[in-house]
Amino acid sequence: MKDAAHLFRFAGLFVVAFLVFWVVRGYVVPKSFGQYGHYRAASIGEIGARQVHFAGHETCETCHSDVLDVKKAGKHAGVNCEACHGPQAQHANDPSSVTPPKPDTAVLCGHCHAASTARPKSFPQVKIDEHSSGMPCQTCHQPHSPVIGAAPAAGGAK
Repeated sequence: MKDAAHLFRFAGLFVVAFLVFWVVRGYVVPKSFGQYGHYRAASIGEIGARQVHFAGHETCETCHSDVLDVKKAGKHAGVNCEACHGPQAQHANDPSSVTPPKPDTAVLCGHCHAASTARPKSFPQVKIDEHSSGMPCQTCHQPHSPVIGAAPAAGGAK
């Protein structure tokens, strides 16, 4: 037994370390953790209490139905307004306070339309630098209702 003293000390240290871990864990891990799965149940209320930044497609339609009628008939019918114009809850609450941005379209359109092997071949893709020659996309394309392969219409948009 004399040779086993170090094992008893090790076991004692292990038990003390485990107890310290258990006490510290009680202070660090929130009470609601694991209540509904592997996350904090209280976070649901915290997330719900956050200020809304996105207005939603239906909100835009209350004032911009003419634009949305054109959009619904085009290739971008399934694209939400805020995907291009950004979060607009503030504009929806007070239209005079903020004007939705008209983004740099070569960059913005490139998020979806830049050539990528990850996209299906049937999806309209371009090499932005070669295709646009530095011009904004809306010079030739109407962003709310783009037409693929058509000649530019009067005024430049197609």
